[in-house]
Amino acid sequence: MTEPYDLITMGRIGVDIYPLQTGVPLAQVETFGKFLGGSATNVAVAAARLGRRTAVISRTGRDPFGDYLHQALRGFGVDDRWVTPVAGLPTPVTFCEIFPPDDFPLYFYRRPKAPDLAIHPEELDLAAVAAARIFWITGTGLCEEPSRAATLAALEARDRRGTTVFDLDWRPMFWGGEGGASGAGGATGEAARAAARPYYEAALRHATVAVGNVDEAEVATGLRDPKACAEALLDQGVELAVIKQGPKGVLAVHRDGRSAEVPPTPVEVVNGLGAGDAFGGSLCHGLLAGWELEPMMRHANAAGAIVASRLACSSAMPTAAEVEEFLAAR
Repeated sequence: MTEPYDLITMGRIGVDIYPLQTGVPLAQVETFGKFLGGSATNVAVAAARLGRRTAVISRTGRDPFGDYLHQALRGFGVDDRWVTPVAGLPTPVTFCEIFPPDDFPLYFYRRPKAPDLAIHPEELDLAAVAAARIFWITGTGLCEEPSRAATLAALEARDRRGTTVFDLDWRPMFWGGEGGASGAGGATGEAARAAARPYYEAALRHATVAVGNVDEAEVATGLRDPKACAEALLDQGVELAVIKQGPKGVLAVHRDGRSAEVPPTPVEVVNGLGAGDAFGGSLCHGLLAGWELEPMMRHANAAGAIVASRLACSSAMPTAAEVEEFLAAR
């Protein structure tokens, strides 16, 4: 086998179709840009831009958009060997509206089923998953079969080797409730959270790091106070809990008693989508480098802020030099 990857992510991939006009409703937008997208994929891109060797486990449709995603991954230096086509399912497309500074509605086109939810356990390269320095999974990967079984199988095969990150990644429209799962529209509110919580708890038993905002942490813990969420995640088995608090910054709490609370880095926001994925890629970079909590959170905040100041997600991910320059100017 080749040298272990610094990071393997598993989860969503798709095409982001973003308006090239801001402050305009989607119905009135005339020009769009096409970008590689999907949270797990963007995290792999973000870490690759910081110099890490990364790969993605996902699936696309057997169509021109799927071809584009392979080309884009290779262009970013992300290994696409485990991104495979699914006959009969279209590559997902996501549209957004851009109303800075804090309103960015998303419109997911993932029906009748997203190919990235058609990952089967028997297709996984479990040896590579187990060997990776960091393995990253998402909450969305748990929302439907066979992706759910594949995600849990990968976690079990890894058996807490190295660092295993659970991105709590809460997308209520992909979960159960009256509307069914993602193929039927999903549901919001407590019914969806209740459907997701047992699977979140199962994944947390295999994770060493949990990261998410307060809404996402609530799905896993039933709590909303950031410090209480962090403690509850530690109680569920992780070694490091990272809670993103929006305007209040980010809180990181380690099982060994260390903690850091870092304020956000102010920027003029163009598009807030993708900032969390840049944060995730930087978090992996810092974990691999063995950084202390505070500098790791500052670097991750800076990476997210840089992406928030740009239009796109994947192509907006900063290099190490850009983050260093950004931090030096603050």
